[in-house]
This record gives sequence, structure tokens and C-alpha cells, in this order.
Amino acid sequence: MCGIVGATAERRVAEILLEGLRRLEYRGYDSAGMALLNDRGLTKVRRVGKVKELADAIERDGLNGHVGIAHTRWATHGGVTEANAHPHVSNDELAVVHNGIIENHEHLREKLQGLGYQFESQTDTEVIAHLIHHELKTSDSLLAAVQKAVPQLEGAYGTVIMDQREPGQLVVARSGSPLVIGLGIGENFVASDQLALLPVTREFIYLEEGDVAAVSRESVNIFDSEGNAVQREQITSDLQYDAGGKGEYRHFMLKEIHEQPFAVRNTLEGRVLDGKIAVDAFGENADEIFKQIQHVQIIACGTSYHAGMVARYWLEEHAGVSCNVEIASEFRYRKSHVFPNSLLVTISQSGETADTLAALRLAKEIGYKASLTVCNVGSSSMVRESDLAFLTRAGAEIGVASTKAFTTQLAGLLMLTAAIGRYHGMPADTEARIAKALSALPTKLEECLTITHDIEKLAPEFADKEHSLFLGRGDQYPIAMEGALKLKEISYIHAEAYASGELKHGPLALIDADMPVIVVAPNNELLEKLKSNVEEVRARGGIMYVFADRDARFKGDDSMRVINLAHVDELIAPIIYTLPLQLLSYYVAIIKGTDVDQPRNLAKSVTVE
Repeated sequence: MCGIVGATAERRVAEILLEGLRRLEYRGYDSAGMALLNDRGLTKVRRVGKVKELADAIERDGLNGHVGIAHTRWATHGGVTEANAHPHVSNDELAVVHNGIIENHEHLREKLQGLGYQFESQTDTEVIAHLIHHELKTSDSLLAAVQKAVPQLEGAYGTVIMDQREPGQLVVARSGSPLVIGLGIGENFVASDQLALLPVTREFIYLEEGDVAAVSRESVNIFDSEGNAVQREQITSDLQYDAGGKGEYRHFMLKEIHEQPFAVRNTLEGRVLDGKIAVDAFGENADEIFKQIQHVQIIACGTSYHAGMVARYWLEEHAGVSCNVEIASEFRYRKSHVFPNSLLVTISQSGETADTLAALRLAKEIGYKASLTVCNVGSSSMVRESDLAFLTRAGAEIGVASTKAFTTQLAGLLMLTAAIGRYHGMPADTEARIAKALSALPTKLEECLTITHDIEKLAPEFADKEHSLFLGRGDQYPIAMEGALKLKEISYIHAEAYASGELKHGPLALIDADMPVIVVAPNNELLEKLKSNVEEVRARGGIMYVFADRDARFKGDDSMRVINLAHVDELIAPIIYTLPLQLLSYYVAIIKGTDVDQPRNLAKSVTVE
């Protein structure tokens, strides 16, 4: 979602800020802006559209400065206009950028209007600028004014403030939305994601919940929510920013689809040994915690939710423990029953997903035995706040529509199944089978990608379609859901997924020649049931696209296109059958002419409700 970059330095910072914004473009945004302090005072530039529009305006006007803040906005309050873009300014003296949502902004707006402040935007963010400006009237520093203002803000925010009356300093505040401080020599930086700062530093401090910090060229002073000076851990990042180019690929999404064999190898490396799963891959004391677990509650959103749904099949069938899966935004707002000795598992690519993070914090209050997060970012809030963590090692994922993050999550969750099952009567040969299947997975993924051209040839058949239906049974039902989500996200075709046994309970009414039906059909114990469902569609004039195990003996004709896949162990079939659906969505989006890597209205990391 929205991106923040800030800098205070001896050198000019405009290009540093712009490069930081470019590295955060993958998160999704609709406008960009920058404010700089220089000899002319405070100058701001904002543009609707891409960062390039902002960069061109800054270059044209010759703007620069030694202190600045910049932002990419994903609209929440107020439309996509230049007036609603960040930074927001109060009295031409103080500028603010902000990620998150201020829930009591209407009340604060009325209060500030009563004090004489005039608002230029429809955003919730502008109240922060005016509120801090007001508090400065009775404060001896910008830091003190921010510390007075933040208790009045309700909601989630990561915000950076600068004031021309204290020109060498940035003040930052974090509540629910991540912020990181980058450390340099005679210069310091802030950002919402360390990726933005990798060109200028590898040394970082992550702010904790409720922290406020004053950042100057020479110092960083951090205060907790009680106003006490605190020290936060400094880390050296070895993260590699691998989004510098698409290589031979047209889009990052296609590149990341083809990176999945490599990404899964990274996930498994050193964790699957001699026919066993390394339980310590989930953290210290994982073995002691897993021994006590009798129930698993999985919480996630979007694609990660689909990964959790697959895991439920694995955990109940192979590990012998009960499992519930719930959308985070629903879990956090209902009264739930906590089963004895329950493990809460949160799944998130970024580790900052607002609803999932809130659910994790809630779980600590209502009696869960322990928490585990499956995540791609080791420095994220969810990793830091969970008892256990499994890092997927997928590498930076730039395309908004998740691909390799999903398959590496699935690999990690299958490992979790074996790790928990070991302590709940799972036979040793089942763990050995899981280990063998996982070890073969990267090669099987490579083999699956050889059908790329066959799928590309199907895409034109979707050019005039407005709706589609995805079908799967058992652990392939969540994969059908993921396939439908991908098609919606990047081609803007309405898509629904059903457990194929549900066809006769309503969805058959939708079937006609204009409704393509996509079926995932591995060769498992549900195959014959699935074939009956396929015949139900065929009898009603539907056009089907069946991704099938070559041993399943589907015969194609004018009403059914069959794309054969190699036979794989049914344990890993959900992971394998994900790739053809990703590719189908990608090539249909190409035919539709959409923005594949940055689809409309969507953001990569959803850090607001």
C-alpha cells in the first residue's frame, strides 16, 4: 500500500527520495508527492499518476533540498486528485506524509476548523498536519508537539513530519503501520519499507508500536508510547532488491511465476533433511510447543487465506489435529471460542497486513497457547510479535498479484503439517513421504512451466468473456479459489470458484457457451466424482478448460480443452496446479491489455482495514 520515504542529509536528497518511491511502486498507488526544505523554505510537488510524473516535475522546476519527505498514495479518504495527494501542509510551514487511516478524522476536522484551520483536501491525513501545527503553539519542539498529538489520533498510522522552523529534523510516529529508520554517516533516513533505502544504507532500526522518534543527520532519538527514551535493536540487512529489472520477461508477474522453482528451493534449503522436516525451522522451542498443540486456528487474507484453506486439508488428514481457517477481518470482529492448547497461525506475504496483525494481537489476549507466522519478511511486525516464525524466503515479490509468495507459503505449510504431525501419531513413513514430495517439488514446478506456450495459446478465447467459473474438489477447491482471484485481479474478468460438488446447488444455472469453466483435475481419489461434475457442465453447453493429470484420461473435444500435466504425488498437487492458473490469468490479462503488475484499485501490502 502507500509508501513513505524521508531523508535528512548533507547532500541533496530529491533523487534519493525518488529512487525510494520507485522501489515502492510495486505496493500499488495512484498519486505521488514530495516536500523539500531548502533556502526558499518548504516546497511541495504532487502529481496524480506514476512516480515518473513527479520526477519530471521536480526536474523541470529544479527543486532540491537537504531534508525531505515523499509519498506514494493509494486513495482511501477522498478521490484520486492532486489536492488529496501527500504531503499535506499546514500554514506553509509543516508537512506530513502518512500511511494508514485516522478513524476519528471527522471529529478532529471539526475541532480544527473551529480553531480557524482551513482544509484543502478530503483526506484524513490533513488533520495530522493541522493538529501538530496547533500543538506546536504550546510546545517547545516539533517532537513535543507530535507527542501531544498522537494520543489524539485513533486508527492506524505511520507518519513522518517536518517543519521549516526545525529544518534539520524529521519526526516519525508509528501505530499499526510499519516504519523503519535507515542509518548513515552524517545522514539518516526513514521509510515504510527497507527496500526503499537499500541504495543508501544497510543499517536499520525498526520502530515498535507506539514509538515516536526524532531523526536528524547526526542522531536518532526514540521514545516509547509513555514518552520514555528507549533503545531499539539495530540490524544489518542482507536483503537483496531483485526488482531492478524484468530480465527476459515482459512483466514482473511473469518473471515471478518462472522464479517459483528457485524460490521453493530457497524455502526448503536446510529444512528437509534425511527424510525429515527440521522442526527448528519454525523457531526456538517449536518442538515443545508443537507437542502441546491440539488445535490449529489459521488467520489470513486474500491469497494467504487460500493457502490456509489448503493447509486445513493437510493438517486434519495427515497431522491428525483439528484446524479452522478464517478471514482475518472477520475473526477480529467477532466473539470466538478458543479451543484448549490452540496454535494461532497467521499467514502474510508482508507481515504487515493490518487485519491479520490485529488478529495476532487479539489472540494474545484471548488465550491461545502460542502463535506462529508464515511470512516472507523477517523484519516484519508479525514475525517480531509471534512466538514462532517460518520465513518463506521467496525474495522480493514485485507484482501485486501474488505468485511465488503463495507457493512458498504452501511449501512451508506442508512442512508445518509434518512438524506438528510428528508429535500426534503421524506415521514415520508419512513424514518421509512429505519430505520426499517436497524435495521433488522444485523439479516438478520446472516441468509444469513447460506448458507455458500451450496456455498462452488459450488466452485469446477469453478476449470477449466477462465471467468465468473455476471448479475443484478437496484440497484443489482453494486452488480454484486462488485461480479465480488471479483472473479477477489482473484481467478484471468476473470469476467465481466453487467446490465442484456444489454445482447442482445453484451454479449450474450460470452455465452456457459464454461462461468458460476452468477445472483442476489431479489424479486422486476424487477424480471420478470430478468427472461427473464435468459431465454436468458439458450437458448444459458449457465450454471447459481442464488442467488434468495425464493419467486421468480426459479426452478433449470442441467443448473441452484439456491441458495435461505430469503425474505428481497428490500431497504437492495443490502447489503444482497453481502454476497453470497463474499463467492463464497472466496471458488473459495480456489479451485484455491491463496493467499486469499494478492492477487498478489494488495494493501489494494492505496496511489499512
